Amino acid sequence: MPDLGVTPLFYPARPTLSVDGRDLPELREAVLSLMVEETTDGLYRCEASFGNWGTRRGSVDFLYFDRELFDFGKDFSIRMGPGRTAKTIFAGRITALEGRFPAKRPPEITILAEDRLQALRMTRRSRSFEDVDDQEVIETIAADHGLGTELDIEGPRYAVLAQVNQSDLAFLRERARAIDAELWIAEGRLHVQARARRQIDEIELTYGRGLRELQVRADLAGQRSCWSVAGWDPSAKEAIEETADAQSIQSELEGGESAAGLLGSALSEHGERSVHQAPLTSAEAQALAGAEFRRMARRFVRGQAMAEGDARLRVGSRVRLGGLGALFDGVYSVTEVRHSFDGQNGFRTHFEVERPGLGGGA
Repeated sequence: MPDLGVTPLFYPARPTLSVDGRDLPELREAVLSLMVEETTDGLYRCEASFGNWGTRRGSVDFLYFDRELFDFGKDFSIRMGPGRTAKTIFAGRITALEGRFPAKRPPEITILAEDRLQALRMTRRSRSFEDVDDQEVIETIAADHGLGTELDIEGPRYAVLAQVNQSDLAFLRERARAIDAELWIAEGRLHVQARARRQIDEIELTYGRGLRELQVRADLAGQRSCWSVAGWDPSAKEAIEETADAQSIQSELEGGESAAGLLGSALSEHGERSVHQAPLTSAEAQALAGAEFRRMARRFVRGQAMAEGDARLRVGSRVRLGGLGALFDGVYSVTEVRHSFDGQNGFRTHFEVERPGLGGGA
C-alpha cells in the first residue's frame, strides 16, 4: 500500500498524460477511463478513452478526429499517484485510434498504445546464431532495433541457436524462459534479468488497509518433486539428462514450506521429464531443468488482488502481504499488473502474485 504519511488520505487521482513529450493538463479532465496492463512477457499495453465532443475553434464538433494531437506513432505516457509515490506507469507509442459513439453519452475517442517492444513483435525472421550465449543473442537483437541493454543473466554457451519464423519478441521470450529470466523495456533500454536477482524495494500491503481484495490459493495439482530434461550430446555421442529439485528454489522460500516437500509428505513424490527441448550439452540441460522447475514451483501459491491505486506496483515487484494469517502472510512476486482509472472508482490497481513457499513467510 502507499506509505502512510507519504500518501495523503485524499488526493487528486486523475493521471498526468503526455503526448510527444509534452504534459497536457487539459487531458486530465478529458480522460474518461484508462487501463495499463503489464505481464512477465513484456510488451506493456495501454487503453485510454477521452470525451470527443465539444467547442473547438468556435464551433461544436469532434475534438480529436483530426489527428493533430492523437496520431499513430506518437509517444504517449501516463504518470499516476500522489507525492513521492507518483510514477510513470506507461511509456510507449500510439498504435490504434478507435471511435466510440454511445447511445446515451457524447462521442468518445480511445487510443491504444504499446511500449517499444512493439517493434520486436512486428519483426519476423528466420536465422541462426553460432557459438553464442544468451547475452550475445539478446544484445544482437536489441541492436537491430536501436535499443540499449541492461542485462543481468547467466547461462550456457550454445553451438547453435535457431530463430525459425519467429518474431524477435517471441524469440527473446523463448530465450529468457530458457534461462529463468524476465524482460521489459524501461527508458528506452531492454532489460533482461533473472527474477531471483532483481533488486527492487519491497512494498507492504495489509488487508483492509491498502489491500482491498485478495483471492489466494496453494495448489499441489500442478507441482512435481523434480524436473528432468533429456537430450543428446553429439560430440560425446551419448544421451544426457539433468534434474532440478527443491534445492533450486530454496533461496526463494522466505521460510515457507515448498510444494515439493508437501507433495512428498501429503500425497506422493512425482517427477516430470521433458524430452522436447533437445539440449546438446549437460550445461544446457541443467539450465533448462532449473528454469522449468523454478517456474513451476513459484506457481504453488498464487493470488489475484485489488489494491488502492499504487504506481509502485509493477511486474517484478516484491510485495509483502499482511493481515492474511500465518498461512498466506509473507512476501510475493508480482507477475501481472493492471492499473485502471475511471470517474466512478478512481485509481485502482489489480495485480497477480505468486510464491513457492506456504506459511511462515518471514
